[in-house]
Amino acid sequence: MATTLKDAVARKPVLATIRLIVPAGAARPAPPVGPALGFYRLNLMAFCKDFNARTQKYKAETPMQVTLTAYKDSTFEFVVKSPSVAWFLKKAAGIETASGRPGHNVVSSLSLRHVYEIAKLKQSDPYCKHMSLEALCKSIIGTANSMGIEIVKDL
Repeated sequence: MATTLKDAVARKPVLATIRLIVPAGAARPAPPVGPALGFYRLNLMAFCKDFNARTQKYKAETPMQVTLTAYKDSTFEFVVKSPSVAWFLKKAAGIETASGRPGHNVVSSLSLRHVYEIAKLKQSDPYCKHMSLEALCKSIIGTANSMGIEIVKDL
Protein backbone atom coordinates (compact mmCIF):
# COMPACT_ATOMS: atom_id res chain seq x y z
CA MET A 1 0.00 0.00 0.00
CA ALA A 2 1.71 3.17 -1.20
CA THR A 3 1.37 6.33 0.87
CA THR A 4 1.16 9.66 -0.82
CA LEU A 5 2.75 12.89 0.36
CA LYS A 6 -0.69 14.20 1.25
CA ASP A 7 -1.29 11.20 3.55
CA ALA A 8 2.08 11.69 5.24
CA VAL A 9 1.40 15.38 5.89
CA ALA A 10 -2.11 14.62 7.15
CA ARG A 11 -0.68 12.28 9.81
CA LYS A 12 1.77 14.86 11.15
CA PRO A 13 0.44 15.95 14.56
CA VAL A 14 -0.27 19.70 14.60
CA LEU A 15 0.92 21.61 17.64
CA ALA A 16 -0.60 25.03 16.85
CA THR A 17 -1.82 27.38 14.15
CA ILE A 18 -0.37 30.86 14.50
CA ARG A 19 -1.68 33.93 12.68
CA LEU A 20 0.61 36.94 12.37
CA ILE A 21 0.75 40.21 10.49
CA VAL A 22 4.36 40.90 9.51
CA PRO A 23 5.72 43.74 7.34
CA ALA A 24 6.92 42.49 3.94
CA GLY A 25 10.63 41.68 3.87
CA ALA A 26 11.05 42.72 7.51
CA ALA A 27 10.64 39.52 9.52
CA ARG A 28 13.09 39.58 12.42
CA PRO A 29 13.45 37.47 15.57
CA ALA A 30 12.11 40.47 17.53
CA PRO A 31 8.42 40.84 18.51
CA PRO A 32 5.86 39.98 17.16
CA VAL A 33 7.59 37.06 15.38
CA GLY A 34 10.11 36.02 18.05
CA PRO A 35 7.80 35.38 21.01
CA ALA A 36 5.09 33.76 18.86
CA LEU A 37 7.45 31.21 17.30
CA GLY A 38 9.84 30.86 20.25
CA PHE A 39 6.99 29.69 22.47
CA TYR A 40 6.60 26.62 20.26
CA ARG A 41 10.41 26.15 19.88
CA LEU A 42 10.37 26.79 16.14
CA ASN A 43 13.40 27.84 14.10
CA LEU A 44 13.10 31.65 14.02
CA MET A 45 15.89 32.29 11.51
CA ALA A 46 14.53 29.72 9.04
CA PHE A 47 11.12 31.42 9.17
CA CYS A 48 12.59 34.92 8.82
CA LYS A 49 14.78 34.00 5.82
CA ASP A 50 11.97 32.12 4.05
CA PHE A 51 9.36 34.83 4.74
CA ASN A 52 11.66 37.65 3.60
CA ALA A 53 12.51 35.74 0.41
CA ARG A 54 8.81 35.14 -0.37
CA THR A 55 7.83 38.78 0.24
CA GLN A 56 10.72 40.59 -1.45
CA LYS A 57 8.53 41.55 -4.44
CA TYR A 58 6.26 43.62 -2.18
CA LYS A 59 6.96 47.18 -1.10
CA ALA A 60 8.68 47.40 2.30
CA GLU A 61 6.37 47.77 5.31
CA THR A 62 3.37 46.26 3.48
CA PRO A 63 1.49 44.29 6.18
CA MET A 64 1.41 40.63 5.12
CA GLN A 65 -0.93 38.12 6.76
CA VAL A 66 0.81 34.86 7.70
CA THR A 67 -0.86 31.62 8.78
CA LEU A 68 1.79 29.33 10.25
CA THR A 69 1.13 25.69 11.13
CA ALA A 70 3.49 24.35 13.77
CA TYR A 71 3.97 20.59 14.10
CA LYS A 72 4.96 18.60 17.20
CA ASP A 73 8.33 17.66 15.66
CA SER A 74 9.33 21.40 15.70
CA THR A 75 8.82 21.79 11.95
CA PHE A 76 6.43 24.29 10.42
CA GLU A 77 4.94 25.49 7.17
CA PHE A 78 3.30 28.79 6.44
CA VAL A 79 1.07 30.53 3.91
CA VAL A 80 1.56 34.21 3.10
CA LYS A 81 -1.56 36.12 2.08
CA SER A 82 -1.61 39.56 0.51
CA PRO A 83 -2.67 42.56 2.63
CA SER A 84 -6.33 43.03 3.54
CA VAL A 85 -8.79 44.66 1.16
CA ALA A 86 -9.27 47.49 3.69
CA TRP A 87 -5.52 48.25 3.57
CA PHE A 88 -5.56 48.35 -0.26
CA LEU A 89 -8.63 50.62 -0.23
CA LYS A 90 -7.05 53.03 2.27
CA LYS A 91 -3.86 53.20 0.19
CA ALA A 92 -5.76 53.77 -3.06
CA ALA A 93 -7.99 56.43 -1.50
CA GLY A 94 -5.06 58.09 0.29
CA ILE A 95 -6.75 58.03 3.69
CA GLU A 96 -5.49 57.02 7.15
CA THR A 97 -8.78 55.83 8.65
CA ALA A 98 -12.19 54.85 7.36
CA SER A 99 -15.39 56.77 8.04
CA GLY A 100 -16.77 56.69 11.56
CA ARG A 101 -20.27 56.78 10.07
CA PRO A 102 -20.28 54.83 6.78
CA GLY A 103 -23.37 55.53 4.71
CA HIS A 104 -23.54 59.05 6.17
CA ASN A 105 -20.01 60.42 5.74
CA VAL A 106 -18.11 59.77 2.51
CA VAL A 107 -14.37 60.06 3.20
CA SER A 108 -13.15 59.44 -0.35
CA SER A 109 -14.08 58.21 -3.83
CA LEU A 110 -12.49 55.51 -5.95
CA SER A 111 -13.18 54.43 -9.52
CA LEU A 112 -14.15 50.96 -10.68
CA ARG A 113 -10.65 50.66 -12.17
CA HIS A 114 -9.19 50.82 -8.62
CA VAL A 115 -11.59 48.06 -7.52
CA TYR A 116 -10.61 45.92 -10.53
CA GLU A 117 -6.88 46.33 -9.83
CA ILE A 118 -7.33 45.37 -6.15
CA ALA A 119 -9.39 42.34 -7.22
CA LYS A 120 -6.61 41.22 -9.58
CA LEU A 121 -4.08 41.46 -6.72
CA LYS A 122 -6.34 39.57 -4.29
CA GLN A 123 -7.01 36.81 -6.84
CA SER A 124 -3.44 35.57 -6.31
CA ASP A 125 -4.32 34.81 -2.66
CA PRO A 126 -4.60 31.08 -1.92
CA TYR A 127 -8.04 31.61 -0.33
CA CYS A 128 -9.41 33.73 -3.20
CA LYS A 129 -8.32 31.57 -6.16
CA HIS A 130 -11.74 29.91 -6.42
CA MET A 131 -13.57 33.27 -6.66
CA SER A 132 -14.31 34.93 -9.98
CA LEU A 133 -13.04 38.44 -10.64
CA GLU A 134 -16.63 39.68 -10.61
CA ALA A 135 -17.31 38.16 -7.16
CA LEU A 136 -14.09 39.68 -5.80
CA CYS A 137 -15.06 43.11 -7.19
CA LYS A 138 -18.49 42.89 -5.54
CA SER A 139 -16.87 41.95 -2.23
CA ILE A 140 -14.40 44.86 -2.49
CA ILE A 141 -17.22 47.31 -3.30
CA GLY A 142 -19.07 46.09 -0.20
CA THR A 143 -15.96 46.61 1.93
CA ALA A 144 -15.50 50.10 0.45
CA ASN A 145 -19.13 51.00 1.24
CA SER A 146 -18.70 49.85 4.84
CA MET A 147 -15.61 52.07 5.11
CA GLY A 148 -17.35 55.18 3.76
CA ILE A 149 -15.53 55.08 0.42
CA GLU A 150 -17.74 55.85 -2.56
CA ILE A 151 -17.22 53.81 -5.76
CA VAL A 152 -17.87 55.79 -8.95
CA LYS A 153 -17.66 54.81 -12.62
CA ASP A 154 -14.95 57.36 -13.45
CA LEU A 155 -13.09 59.86 -11.31
